[in-house]
Amino acid sequence: MWRLFQYTLHRAPQLTLCRRNIYVMYDLQGSEQPHSPPAKRPVTEMQAGSSESFKRMRIEHEEPEKTLHSTEHEGPSDTPAADTKQGKPRDAAGWAKSRRGKAKDTKNKGRRRGTRNQDKDGEKEGDEQGPRAPRLPKRQSALLIGFCGTGCNGMQIQPDVRTIEGVLFDALVRAGAVSSDNADDPVKVNLGRAARTDAGVHAAGNLVSMKLITAIPGVEDWVARVNEELPQEIRVWGSVRVQNSFNARMSCDSRKYTYFFPSYLLIPPKPESGFQRAYEKHAQSMQGVVPLDASAHCFWSAPDSHSSTPMDDLLRKRSWRISSDQVELIRQTANKFEGTHNFHNFTIGREFGDRSNQRHMWKIEISDPAVYGDTEWISVLFHGQSFMLHQRKMMSALILSCRTGTPSQVIDELYGPRVVMIPKMPALGLLLEYPIFDSYNKKVTSNNEKLEPSHPDYRPEIDFEKHRESIDAFKQTFIYDNMRSIEDRDGVFDAWVRSIDSYGGDDLLYLNPKGIIPAAAVIKKGEKRENSFKEKRKFDLTSFPDKQGVPTLEDEEETESKLNKSRLEDMEG
Repeated sequence: MWRLFQYTLHRAPQLTLCRRNIYVMYDLQGSEQPHSPPAKRPVTEMQAGSSESFKRMRIEHEEPEKTLHSTEHEGPSDTPAADTKQGKPRDAAGWAKSRRGKAKDTKNKGRRRGTRNQDKDGEKEGDEQGPRAPRLPKRQSALLIGFCGTGCNGMQIQPDVRTIEGVLFDALVRAGAVSSDNADDPVKVNLGRAARTDAGVHAAGNLVSMKLITAIPGVEDWVARVNEELPQEIRVWGSVRVQNSFNARMSCDSRKYTYFFPSYLLIPPKPESGFQRAYEKHAQSMQGVVPLDASAHCFWSAPDSHSSTPMDDLLRKRSWRISSDQVELIRQTANKFEGTHNFHNFTIGREFGDRSNQRHMWKIEISDPAVYGDTEWISVLFHGQSFMLHQRKMMSALILSCRTGTPSQVIDELYGPRVVMIPKMPALGLLLEYPIFDSYNKKVTSNNEKLEPSHPDYRPEIDFEKHRESIDAFKQTFIYDNMRSIEDRDGVFDAWVRSIDSYGGDDLLYLNPKGIIPAAAVIKKGEKRENSFKEKRKFDLTSFPDKQGVPTLEDEEETESKLNKSRLEDMEG
């Protein structure tokens, strides 16, 4: 019997014997085994090669006379003994489960996220007596939306701040498209977005997906009902029933963004400014180059232009018009962005070797200049597979290189391993046009070939062009007019370019006649730089209150927060 027990320990390590007293019962009088164990055996170590779970096993044996009658006619049993601790989780065989290697879960212990606590009688706290509302079916849906980002802290829902998704989700709850049971947590309805936007950035078209109640009792047009609950600067263009596996971000093939800027940003730096002095000093150290002579430019060659005030300069800038040669120069430089490149210098928090830096730009289109009011504007359309956080730095590199006469090869240099500081363009000029779902549309079109539109498995295509008339009217009223009025009132773009010209340090020395990044401009990780370029927070805003009694953000510097990789991925689109 004893040898049989030892054999079982060696040959069946899967038996969980930890934290349990094993009682080996045998009959000393009737035993025929030549080697009988002692009546009691202290704690011992198992033999070498035994399973880890059997180490330091305490084997105790009761007195033979106490077990003689209970084991005389019984065979071995595989049923575990009852555990003295109540409520311990057990596996299918009845053994206590081990939590080795598992994190202790103390958050919302015993309850599902978002649910309310229950009292002893099983009633939810705060619930009134009476029948509960019937459960209504939810359908995976895609909402086509547009918004003016002024006054919102970006697209993605966040606690304690006003965001586009937060305002939209609350409106869906009030309209009845999201049940009260799911109103406390958007995760319950699988909320997702095709593209995210920074704080204040506008979108003529974007898409959010979630499980919605599309047949609301007493509501004929539920999309119109949701729009009634939304402010005028946020609109739902329409709803599309999508496949249950639809993921707004992963199903999106590409996105289109447009950036608008006044053409006067291409005027060279003001002579005797900090930037111009640093530029000329660095250019003198280069051989075989002819640096840009800003004072010879037609704008700065005017009388008294070197000693003019910023307001005088701005008035003349608004009446300045770009030449066709400069437009062609911008277009040739923008072609450097097309294709697949490493955009690590055009975002934050990414190392050069990070594979997620590889992004593909399908097309960069630059429109002909157009005059609105007193100012000439240019728009740049970016069509890319996806965009990284703060990738409006692409616009900054484009404008700064053209206005300083830097060769377009500097764009290729910025794709290399050397890290440099590229300022962000003002958020005021950025607009998300719409996301594109060509692959998804092809798939549903193929599935719909043998289906009628009334069939429950029929899925329509995602098409923003169906709402083009409404989108264009919204863009004109809430985006274009708003953008131009703010620039006319506050001169945001002029303030930004003056902040560039006033900097006389080394961080922007990659803007030079050769288009090569010098060692002085390279930023090394963990190394503190003297006189580094500091960006101003106000250029991340798209709304500027009246100056009466309101503290200015002119001197407030932006601090770059640390973001982990998963957070960065969630903030990209």
